[in-house]
Amino acid sequence: MITVRVRHFAQLREQRGCAKESLTLSPDSSLRDAYSTLFSTVESGPLPVLCLLDQEQVSPETILVDGCEIAFLPPFGGG
Repeated sequence: MITVRVRHFAQLREQRGCAKESLTLSPDSSLRDAYSTLFSTVESGPLPVLCLLDQEQVSPETILVDGCEIAFLPPFGGG
């Protein structure tokens, strides 16, 4: 098993009820797998998000490693 640090922003933070948490996944899990694990129960469906691994934008298919930091950036509105 691997453990990653997860940071949540904006609407995703509201859905999870926290800004940071740890997540344990099976080896060879991708960012897409992590997102599905965290947000599988959201009734409105998945948001289009940017995926970050250690503060660098990467593909959702990127494989995670133990101890990394991940984040998902949802669309931001402005005014």
